[in-house]
Amino acid sequence: MNKPSCNIFWFKRDLRLEDNEALARAVASGEKLLLLYLLEPSLEADPHYSQRHWNFIRESLLDLQEQLASYNTAILQVRAEAIPFFKVLSRSFEIKTIFSHMETGIDLTYSRDLEFATYCREQGISWKEFQNNGVRRGSTDREGWVENWNAYMRQPLEMDRWDQAHLCNPSEINQIGTGWESTGLPSLNHGFQKGGRKAALKYLNSFLTNRIANYSSAISKPEASRNGCSRLSPYLAWGNLSIREVYQQLQGCKDRGKWQKQTRAFGSRLRWQSHFIQKFEAEPRMQFEAVNRAFLSLKQPVNAEYISAWERGQTGYPLIDAAMRCVHQTGYINFRLRAMVVSFLTHHLFQHFSQGSHWLARQFLDFEPGIHYGQLQMQAGFTGTNTLRVYNPTKNAIEHDPEAIFIKKYVPELRNLPPALAIEPWKIQPMEMQFYNFQYGADYPERIVDIAKTRSRALDALYRQRKSHYGEKEKIRILKKHSIPQSR
Repeated sequence: MNKPSCNIFWFKRDLRLEDNEALARAVASGEKLLLLYLLEPSLEADPHYSQRHWNFIRESLLDLQEQLASYNTAILQVRAEAIPFFKVLSRSFEIKTIFSHMETGIDLTYSRDLEFATYCREQGISWKEFQNNGVRRGSTDREGWVENWNAYMRQPLEMDRWDQAHLCNPSEINQIGTGWESTGLPSLNHGFQKGGRKAALKYLNSFLTNRIANYSSAISKPEASRNGCSRLSPYLAWGNLSIREVYQQLQGCKDRGKWQKQTRAFGSRLRWQSHFIQKFEAEPRMQFEAVNRAFLSLKQPVNAEYISAWERGQTGYPLIDAAMRCVHQTGYINFRLRAMVVSFLTHHLFQHFSQGSHWLARQFLDFEPGIHYGQLQMQAGFTGTNTLRVYNPTKNAIEHDPEAIFIKKYVPELRNLPPALAIEPWKIQPMEMQFYNFQYGADYPERIVDIAKTRSRALDALYRQRKSHYGEKEKIRILKKHSIPQSR
């Protein structure tokens, strides 16, 4: 007896119907089409992910289900690993083609995709993967990359022809899902940005119609950036929006002559997003080790006490502690704070970036592997090509949070101190402690390190590796492989 045939569209980090090339091709295929999302237990257990990510995904899927109801279809959501699920599905259906986007993910998803490709070849299933957000697979250098990225961003948005689609209806989807555990992602009240297309468009529209006016002045400010930055990063990371549609809407804003400086600055950061993911696509080992191999011999002994204090926001440096508590509570801090907390960990505490990579990934609602590990490498100084920055959190607090508004918001034990002492509580005098009813060292911890000393130690160690013959050789290799020709 012949089995009925079908095609599959596999949602990953592209949780949208609009400008989704892989989905558009699946819809246009003419075959019976099943839309699928797999909550893979291996990913649930992976230390990069936390409940805030699964909540965001669930909200995105609920949003998609509402959109799809008008087409009399839905997404089958099951908790299962990919190959076991498709093995069972193949008993009832002849799977002709699986459509998805290329995923530039952590080692776990990379290994899964390699195994899944082998499975598809052995089963005679066609697996068609499509480029995502201007990132090219198989590229060995950056020749022509900017031109290709610009051309990709200017292409018309992909439009699905749902009137031509042959979609599984809800009853068929329920039957296929029989026997499988549903994703069961809980619906919880939380203080994070809400997932889904509707929420994404609200942020995009409010940014391009008014918030962008403060973009350049707010981008480095701990508190002002929470409103002045776009806050689109989680919607790009999980695919509620494509970079191309954001780019084209930004161009429309630019063409109308509004906020020229701000639109140029934000447009460059859209390209940076793809640029960093392209680096990770080309050299995924940076998840585990220094991209510049000269730093592999650098000794950074693990200090569990330092790491714990850093994670808990108890380092004794108010801006660092406020940033760490803020990202834990809200899932977001701006770029400067992200760079600063990594610099503090890797330079002042002299811990390997891997000691903080999983913890930060679990906090960032917008966790995107390529950006995450590219930034960790750069801020740790492990590229050997970028300017080596060892951030001074006190100097940054004075410059960007002079009234200690951000510090006091997230480190409430400093709330009653005047701004200068909230920024540098170690300068408080005994009489002031009595006046402000504050005991330094008890109400707020003393500094775990002296950054005047740790800065010199870090710079000496890093420059020793960087200026070695091997470090210079690696620098040339990295520039050739990863840098834009015009910027070399």
